[in-house]
Amino acid sequence: MTDAFDPPRPWTRSYAPGVPDDLPEMTGSLMDLVADSAREFPDAPALEFFGRVTRYGELAEAIERAAAGLRAQGVRKGDTVALVLPNCSQHIIAFYAVLRLGAIVVEHNPLYTARELRKQFEDHGAKHAIVWSKVASTIQDFPADLAVSTLVSVDVTQGMPRYMRAALRLPIPKLRAQRAQLTERVRGAISWEQVVGYAPLSPAVPGPDTDDIAVIQYTSGTTGDPKGASLTHRNLLANAAQARAWIPEVHRGEGTVVYAVLPMFHAYGLTLCLTFAMSQAARLVLFPKFDPDMVLKVTKRYPATVLPAVPPIASRLLQRAKEKGVSLEGTRIGVSGAMALDADALVEPWERETKGYLVEGYGLSECSPVLIVNPVSDDRKAGSIGLPLPGTEARVVDPDDPTRDVPQGEAGELVVRGPQVFGGYYGRPEETERVFVDGWFRTGDIVEMDEDGFFRVVDRIKELIITGGFNVAPTEVEIALRQHPSIADAAVVGLPGANGEEVVAAVVLDGATEIDADEVRDFVKRILTPYKAPRRVVVVDALPTSMIGKVLRREVREQLLAADAR
Repeated sequence: MTDAFDPPRPWTRSYAPGVPDDLPEMTGSLMDLVADSAREFPDAPALEFFGRVTRYGELAEAIERAAAGLRAQGVRKGDTVALVLPNCSQHIIAFYAVLRLGAIVVEHNPLYTARELRKQFEDHGAKHAIVWSKVASTIQDFPADLAVSTLVSVDVTQGMPRYMRAALRLPIPKLRAQRAQLTERVRGAISWEQVVGYAPLSPAVPGPDTDDIAVIQYTSGTTGDPKGASLTHRNLLANAAQARAWIPEVHRGEGTVVYAVLPMFHAYGLTLCLTFAMSQAARLVLFPKFDPDMVLKVTKRYPATVLPAVPPIASRLLQRAKEKGVSLEGTRIGVSGAMALDADALVEPWERETKGYLVEGYGLSECSPVLIVNPVSDDRKAGSIGLPLPGTEARVVDPDDPTRDVPQGEAGELVVRGPQVFGGYYGRPEETERVFVDGWFRTGDIVEMDEDGFFRVVDRIKELIITGGFNVAPTEVEIALRQHPSIADAAVVGLPGANGEEVVAAVVLDGATEIDADEVRDFVKRILTPYKAPRRVVVVDALPTSMIGKVLRREVREQLLAADAR
């Protein structure tokens, strides 16, 4: 058994040149990221929203003004403050203004239903909320026991260039419709303009400490009830520093451009956009939603140095660029997460068009979120999630006895520890205790590690299908199904059957109107062992996905069970 307190790290031998094995101890707070960039590069572009640019000096002052405005509304150190915002310049200012006061940001999806938002508010109990005007009424309709004392309404159009705001007010039906999609009038709330109208906060007001909770990040809930992961300033500082160390050829303050096409309320977008980009003194180009035409318009002016994405976003952008005849050359580093990346179908054409890299990574909300990434070099391994980041320790253990390591090359549960790993779930000590063993966080993912330290995800423990006594990994079957010429996408789940569970595939067809289930099974059996082939194949119009495009297998399973019941 590996010494749990001093495990080997074979992956450091596979690091790209210039990447350190470890990082210095984290000190300070997330406030230092913007403050340092503003001091060193005050005139450098920090944010761009529909063409309107905010420079680092302006951003730092806006944060101090907003912090003063929030303090006047009663926000104090340790308070939870809900943010329910799309990607916009106000989101970044609000995020850091809350942190400036030593308060805790709670990120929310602004497209959530009232029920989904209520469930999270019941959990964290925030009495202060900064929200998109389109969802303000949802918060105002909460029952009395959930009512917030401070509601700040944000009109995202106020972050746009003046000419664009003027155009949206013209009495033209199309423009009125666009304005209605972006904002609406809110009564009984404080406007964001009032909050940022204060004089900058006095330097005498103390800020946060390194080990204070900075963000409560809710897990996606794809495998159960969403829980709030408490991430400290140390956790998030470390993950931003690890990301910087991973790409030593990208230098701070030298015109780095980061595209925020991922939602910043998601842990992936939060770290690579809200913290990493600010620490690099980068130009962060904000997109309220992914629109390939909008992205290509910016690409013509300055391609992304770093483009955090998921495979569906990269695929759509590549396809649209070809349709419009726009070159993606100059897009240096694409980072893909959340789901498996197809090397042949996506990586090869992406890198051919961009002359850059598209590397796969892996993380969880509980880990700030990035843990493992492929090196940004020709030594990356297609089909793997890559190598643990500097300072990250990882082991592959027996899921039934997580104190015992499995032999190298065998599948087991990934357990990790490192400066980016959280300390626990907000207000849930029993849940926290369940996911740690001897100080190691149990990811719930089944992985394999090869002789060079590269990891490959086999599947999630809770999503493994047990059929006839055999374990079937849904991801493996989905990859095989997507190779079928008539199948565009697939989700594989286990449903009750005669032998425990049976493998069932929900598939989206690619141009075909029907499919032969027996032929599909035979097709899969030519790729995988027979017991992994789906017993049933169900054709669906679309698969339910999360905000970042990840297929929600739990919802697929619930839909198929409901259909069987009917």
